[in-house]
Amino acid sequence: MGIRTPVITEGDNCPEIVVDSIMKASRQEGFELKDGDVVGVTEAVVARSQGNYATLSQIAADVRAKFPEGEVGVVFPIFSRNRFSLLLKGIAMAVKRLCLVLSYPSDEVGNSLLSAEEVYRNNINPHTDSMDEKLFRGLFGDKMRHEFTGIDYVEYYKSLSDNIEVYFSNDPSYVLNHTPYVIAADIHSRGRTKRVLREAGAKRVFGLDDILSAPVDGSGFNADYGLLGSNMASSDRVKLFPRDCDKFVLDVQNRLKEAAGKHVEVLVYGDGAFKDPVAGIWELADPVVSPAFTDGLGGVPNEMKLKYLADNEFKGVKGEELDQAIRESVRGKGANLVGKAASQGTTPRRIRDLLGSLCDLTSGSGDKGTPVILIQGYFDDYSQD
Repeated sequence: MGIRTPVITEGDNCPEIVVDSIMKASRQEGFELKDGDVVGVTEAVVARSQGNYATLSQIAADVRAKFPEGEVGVVFPIFSRNRFSLLLKGIAMAVKRLCLVLSYPSDEVGNSLLSAEEVYRNNINPHTDSMDEKLFRGLFGDKMRHEFTGIDYVEYYKSLSDNIEVYFSNDPSYVLNHTPYVIAADIHSRGRTKRVLREAGAKRVFGLDDILSAPVDGSGFNADYGLLGSNMASSDRVKLFPRDCDKFVLDVQNRLKEAAGKHVEVLVYGDGAFKDPVAGIWELADPVVSPAFTDGLGGVPNEMKLKYLADNEFKGVKGEELDQAIRESVRGKGANLVGKAASQGTTPRRIRDLLGSLCDLTSGSGDKGTPVILIQGYFDDYSQD
């Protein structure tokens, strides 16, 4: 369930507000906290309470220090006004020349620059073919509009600064034809991109995770993720991914123990790790689902295929007799059957990714006013009556 809180702003005591809001909801809605419950807090309110922000000028200052030559290539950003436009603007402020290399037909999380059918219809192989904007426009013209937003991201990104040149490739080393100084702007594939660039002879390579990994001119920062996970906060400022989240989750856990006498697990969550089946877009534009979580949320679920037991080992058994047989297997009285059921291919997803995704789906991307999510019963299993 979503837990409503007051609007959390810079300097607020976020752990205190989270716990007070949960206890208030418990009294008003008539539920009790239990050992093993899970509380998720969205990264946005944690970062906001920390005042973890950076201006375009602060971004530019760090980029300028890392690329004093006055030129840079930026490879494989996602197509997003909220996530990348201000970062690109800040980077462009720092240099005289910026070579922007876009992946195609889509970015790494599935935002389409144009349709794959259109690419192959023009006998273009996106795995091997790289080109400049003139050739790309000649091939695809005005067909480069996002299916849902209607945005032409080439046109939009170029409008942010007059020193931006745009190229198209899925080979990170292609940018070295234009500059040896590179920022890897991808998120989940950034490690590979940096390695390929260095092996191909780049003189200097940083990722978005390396920019504002330390404070610059009084800015916010994130030592682990830098600019990754940031969002537009205003026309000239971004909110960074929160830092010191390990301290935050332990603080909330301890406060809940004191307030309710229960051992509750806590995580900070950002984007969930799921893919929209219609748009084909992978939601996870943050570097991780959960930047911090308490110890009970480590590892993967200990799951088995109950349907395997029902359809095979206890085929023909029904009703209470079937329930009892499966419960005994789960409790260990039929360990050999449990082993068979557990070996049937349950995907080894991490608990924190599953629960963080559940939190994100519950809180949604809009303004529901529920930045705290309470999950009950997740760790219950079939052996419990």
